[in-house]
Amino acid sequence: MSQSPIQAASNQAVPLSEATLRAALGRVPAPGGGNLGSAGLIDAVQVKDGLVHLALRAERSTAGAMEQARLQAVAALSALPGVLNVTAVLTAHRPAPASPSPAPGPAPSARPQLVPGVRAIVAVASGKGGVGKSTTAVNLAVCLARQGLRVGLLDADIYGPSLPRMLGVTAKPEMRGKQMVPITAWGLQAMSIGFLVDEQTAMIWRGPMVMSALEQMLGQVEWGVLDILVIDMPPGTGDAQLTLSQRLSLTGAVIVSTPQDIALLDARRGIAMFEKTRVPVLGLVENMSFFACPHCGERTDIFGHGGAREEARRHGVEFLGEVPLLLSIRTHSDEGTPVALAEPEGVAGRAYAALAARVWEKTEGRLRELASSAPRIIVE
Repeated sequence: MSQSPIQAASNQAVPLSEATLRAALGRVPAPGGGNLGSAGLIDAVQVKDGLVHLALRAERSTAGAMEQARLQAVAALSALPGVLNVTAVLTAHRPAPASPSPAPGPAPSARPQLVPGVRAIVAVASGKGGVGKSTTAVNLAVCLARQGLRVGLLDADIYGPSLPRMLGVTAKPEMRGKQMVPITAWGLQAMSIGFLVDEQTAMIWRGPMVMSALEQMLGQVEWGVLDILVIDMPPGTGDAQLTLSQRLSLTGAVIVSTPQDIALLDARRGIAMFEKTRVPVLGLVENMSFFACPHCGERTDIFGHGGAREEARRHGVEFLGEVPLLLSIRTHSDEGTPVALAEPEGVAGRAYAALAARVWEKTEGRLRELASSAPRIIVE
């Protein structure tokens, strides 16, 4: 039976320890006899703020049998009071490399990889709606593609998909066997629930249906080989955002905010969510940073100015830049041509290009870190 919000909130106050988690795992049978603890199959188990991360040792030859043990371990840990979510993976430690140079190919990670062939996944998120997150995600993606990268763009906002309108696409994705073929637009491979349903259709879905749709758009789409997949996250910090953060090998996250205090409060929640799920925050972007009159050039800080820069400093993350409030950004988005392509030498175009260059620079650095330190994940 599912917990009520009140029960979940009260359980959150129950202290959890590694010893408690290991005791629960000691009741899960191991494939070769004994339990997960006595068989030495618990590679690591950690808990923070009700979020549990478990790694179980397995080799390719035993991965099939260990999968059942993994599912039983998730059930055992999820039943403990105070546990909000459990992420469990099968890992195999590789021998130390002969040379310090990392091997080429996708960076390993301590999380399941729903989209093999994708080197990096970067989430564009905000603590609330209406701050220009989707516009930022689209223009970031097209600028990354202009750098010569192979880029995918996923619209993860099931209730309010905006990708079809912003990319000027009305086509439906084709099926290739059981896989959907993403829509190609402006040099991107793109997928959105908006490609599958009418623009006027209200998505009256409960949480499990939303998560199932998101996993289909990730795992049942023929993304191919990509340098980076940009995910336009749903606004807020609810179940969909939390599950995506835990289920995906997110390389990092970009937080979008406007300068005013009320938006920055929600940006703090976004940063906190990624910190709890151990996703590096690549930095903050201040959108609608200022308004420059197109006639006289006078600058007006309609929503204030500099709040995101100060917030980034307070949290010890990088300030990635500011994007002005311009009529052209809105009109080009409504017309289906990202402003970074329509006016690449304009103020907004240059701002998005600089943002993309820095995000990719930090992403590459993160990939190098993961390649040199993380265990290999068994993917069946």
